[in-house]
Amino acid sequence: MGQIRCEIIAIGNELLLGEVLDTNTHWLCRQLTGLGGKVTRCFMVGDDPEEIGWALRSSLARGTELIITTGGLGPTADDITLQAIARALNLPLEENREALEMIADRYRVLYQAGYVQDPSLTPPRRKMALFPRGAKPLFNPVGTAPAMLLEHGKSYIVSLPGVPEEMKGIFRSSLAPFLERIFGQSHYESITLSVECGDESSIAAILEKIASQHPDVYVKSRARAFGKEVRLKVTLAASGTDADKVSEALGRALSHLEEELASRGVKVSRT
Repeated sequence: MGQIRCEIIAIGNELLLGEVLDTNTHWLCRQLTGLGGKVTRCFMVGDDPEEIGWALRSSLARGTELIITTGGLGPTADDITLQAIARALNLPLEENREALEMIADRYRVLYQAGYVQDPSLTPPRRKMALFPRGAKPLFNPVGTAPAMLLEHGKSYIVSLPGVPEEMKGIFRSSLAPFLERIFGQSHYESITLSVECGDESSIAAILEKIASQHPDVYVKSRARAFGKEVRLKVTLAASGTDADKVSEALGRALSHLEEELASRGVKVSRT
């Protein structure tokens, strides 16, 4: 398999209202890129089954290999992510025994620690065990709601909680074996240069040349201001299944860029 295409769907009315900053998507983009994946699109939708379903079907229609949703896995009525996924895929929503056992174990631990007064599986708690048929629950080492892994055709759908600590905890633990399996030996490498050039447009043609002659390397410049003392940041990045080839491609592009900039008297240093 080549570079795995990934899309992220951030779910929650609080995100669209501006009450909560979506740091999850930024974090996931960095993690997936670091694994060698290619994040091609990110959505932000509210707690609406139609909107969630539209975003999911849109991702599936593009043949996206890995789709990750965040948010909407809790016990309250507006936590509808798994219900919306089941509906969008025409799958029955069923109580998952493994998920229910995870939830029961978590509440027993919380009860013994004195964090909850009653460990029983109330209807809101049982709601977190309702999964689309065929889905696999993923243990949540931080919170109570299990995450979900579902294979649909040639795509994988992963649903993670919206609480950042829970999302990261699952990604790094119970989801890790799956990620290792699908990404395999994918390798990602990047180099960032500090360029003494106060005007980004003055090196635009050089960067375009590097990008066109080294298509396997991503080239991006970042500028926040103008001025003689302003340094631009230029990032070169590459990914693939062969670490040596990735490093070689990146090295060739880097040498070419440094030569082009030096020929124009532009000073460069690595950050």
